[in-house]
Amino acid sequence: MALAGSADLRCRSGAAHYPFQPVLPAAKAALRETGKLTIVALGSSTTAGSGASAEDRSYPAVLQEELRRRLPNADVRVVNKGVGGQSAYDMLLRMDGDVIEQKPSVVIWQTVVNEAISQMGEDKLAKILRKGIRKVQAASIDMVMMDLQWLPREGRYPRYDDYRAVLKKAADEYGVSVFPRYGMMKDWARSKRFTSEELVGMDGTHMVDAGYRCLAIRIADGIVGALTGAKPELADGSKATN
Repeated sequence: MALAGSADLRCRSGAAHYPFQPVLPAAKAALRETGKLTIVALGSSTTAGSGASAEDRSYPAVLQEELRRRLPNADVRVVNKGVGGQSAYDMLLRMDGDVIEQKPSVVIWQTVVNEAISQMGEDKLAKILRKGIRKVQAASIDMVMMDLQWLPREGRYPRYDDYRAVLKKAADEYGVSVFPRYGMMKDWARSKRFTSEELVGMDGTHMVDAGYRCLAIRIADGIVGALTGAKPELADGSKATN
């Protein structure tokens, strides 16, 4: 499946090592029965697009563009419900209005970075994540949880990996697919296909345009693969086998 531009192939650097193969039965059924695919992007600053040069450069906006291009016969809508600075608990409180009332077939939940930075407590976080997952699953909505981002100076947060593990464990307990953002971003940084300024902004925390675009492309790869079986072209010109 071709990308909009060949330069975007660099986004698939490391795809074989960090595959994203979500299981999306509700989305597959909705697409088959109604021709519609509605996704809610729930999150904090990454979802809101903090650091992007324009609103249409946020990852949800690029994801919608990519999915519409790759699924031309589908009615695709990606609803951005990102609010910068919010915690997982803040998002849990708006799960009904901002997610369930939208009647999506998929929600992408990006969270935990702010908890890792503030060290709110792992047990408390785990309870919040479980409640959110159960609420979404009870509404028969497919969920994807987004792993935390790689940070150039993550050493400032000594328990960062511990909080990543809390998210992964909660997702595993309920069979939720995890988008491997951390590994992907770390691979992009090491691949020398990007400059450091293309992935994370001057503040050392928020992503910027190229990073958001690649995030969207890799999420689109997984979603389209789950819905149609299409395999993306990799950075070396080969086709993905998984």
